[in-house]
Order: sequence, then C-alpha cells, then structure tokens
Amino acid sequence: MAENTTEIAVGAGVLALAVGFLIYAGQATGFAGGASDTYYLTASFRSAEGVSVGSDVRLAGVKVGTVTDLELNKQSYRAEAKLTLEGDVVLPDDTAALITSEGLLGGSFVELVPGGSMFEFEDGQVIADTQGAVSLINLMLKFVTGNGSAE
Repeated sequence: MAENTTEIAVGAGVLALAVGFLIYAGQATGFAGGASDTYYLTASFRSAEGVSVGSDVRLAGVKVGTVTDLELNKQSYRAEAKLTLEGDVVLPDDTAALITSEGLLGGSFVELVPGGSMFEFEDGQVIADTQGAVSLINLMLKFVTGNGSAE
C-alpha cells in the first residue's frame, strides 16, 4: 500500500511540474490564455536577418510586444513583420522600427523609437520609418577592404 501512495505522490508531482512548465512557456512566448489588451502594427524591412516569429519588440530596452508573423512581400521583396504590442503602450504615428542586435553574439530584436507626433498609431497601421538588420560580415568587409566589396 505504501508503494501505491508513493507512486501517486510522484505522479502528482510530475503532473504539477508539467502544468507549471506549460503555463510558464505560454507566458514567456505571449500565448497565455485569456483576453489580453493588445494591438497590431506592421513594419516592412529591407532585411529582417536575425528576427523570427517570437522575437521581442522593445521600447527603451523594455519588452512591449512580440513579432507574431514574418513573411516576404512578393511585390516589394521586403520582409513584412506583424508586431503585437501591449494595449497600454501608446506610440506616436511617426515611430521608427529598427532591427537591433543585443551584441556581437546576441540575438536580434525589433526596437521601437518613438517620434514626436501628436497623433497615435491605431490597430493595423503600418510603421513607415524602418531600418533593417545590419550584416556583421558586410561591416567587416567594409573595414578590411575600405569599400565593402569582396573584390
């Protein structure tokens, strides 16, 4: 009888640990259940290198959203990112979106730089001022060759 009690206790502990992990993973990735107050913006980048679905969207270094979709626009040949932002983060409509790296070996994220406009973004609008990722290889080539070409 003692073995059954031990097996039940261990099973319940494993189950509780699994549920806790799922809740944590949902919160960390932004897929937590329940209705949340969010809105969406779209940004078009020349190069979205290093950014993928799930990447952070930050304002002043603080995470305020997530990249929820990233696809190629076949007419303009630009990467279009759909950004999901917290509803209480109100941005001027001249805000810039930049793809920034956390460091030499760090990951990339979308940084929002607010402008000074009196008008605010509404759900579904497009961020006009964007700057794509800067390639570390291209920067090193420019430094070594003086012009950025590999010849």
